[in-house]
Amino acid sequence: MSVLLRLKESFTKKSKMYYFLTGVITVVGLLFVLTNLFFTHNTIAATDGNPGELFPQDYKIISPKIPNNITIFGEGVPLENFEVYERVDREILVNTYWHSATILAIKRAARWFPVIEPILKQSNIPDDFKYLAVVESNLENVVSPAGATGYWQFIKTAAKQYGLEVNEEVDERYDVQKSTLAACKYLNTAYQMFGNWTMSASSYNAGISGIEKWSGLQKSTNYWNLVLGSETSRYVSRIIAMKLIMENPSAYGYDLKDEDLYKPLKFKEVELNTSVESFADYSTTIGINYKILKLYNPWLRDTKLIVKNGVTYKIKVPEEGSINLIRE
Repeated sequence: MSVLLRLKESFTKKSKMYYFLTGVITVVGLLFVLTNLFFTHNTIAATDGNPGELFPQDYKIISPKIPNNITIFGEGVPLENFEVYERVDREILVNTYWHSATILAIKRAARWFPVIEPILKQSNIPDDFKYLAVVESNLENVVSPAGATGYWQFIKTAAKQYGLEVNEEVDERYDVQKSTLAACKYLNTAYQMFGNWTMSASSYNAGISGIEKWSGLQKSTNYWNLVLGSETSRYVSRIIAMKLIMENPSAYGYDLKDEDLYKPLKFKEVELNTSVESFADYSTTIGINYKILKLYNPWLRDTKLIVKNGVTYKIKVPEEGSINLIRE
């Protein structure tokens, strides 16, 4: 019996201690909240109630101004139409404040625009189409959920249609030069169909047959007048936004120095006209390693390659001294 009494007495003492500690913690918590509210009130009062003065770095989130006149692909944008104005405004806002992606686009453009620009010029495609590649892939060899691949986001059937080799060992959608040339072929075909570059650009997103269909149903050959799906409706405005931001980054708050930009890759080309059983072994014969081989030639999709008679591939190899190789 005495054992039970002792247990009851112990339990009672622990319960009293629990409630005591709970009360202390509650009081301390209330004091903390009241103190925090007091100092917050005094801080705002000390700045005459202007919360902006709480940010001494003078950081502001603004709505960037839209230029009075905008051209894209050499064609005017009808900003006097409120809906077009708001469409462009939306994309400028989204891409101005999508900081990481936009900074990467600016950095990568320093490397890849010098490759893309001459091909556009030689193909008689307006220079502004380099920003279409930015919108498509952010200048990265990515693969979409639908299987569109590379900087210019070709699906397999379209890639083959416009002259790219695509199989298990070789996928030229990953080759910036060849895929840019294929994109130029597509855009020239679209221009012959629509007679203007803005419609041609929209067809890059919706397909030539898609734009042709909606243009016919809506009795309009002006992209800005067409009722289209959300992605295609925003598409040209995205290109406009990236052009404006990337042509004048500082106007949109981006402060990048020359040393921040990714430099063009310097390389030479060696011919390959025989099959390769192991690119890991092959890479050592040309003075590099497998990783560098794949980095400079991402269109090589396997560890080997069967080369058919009469076919010659050009393998890019970094110029001697242009990069620091990691030696084993």
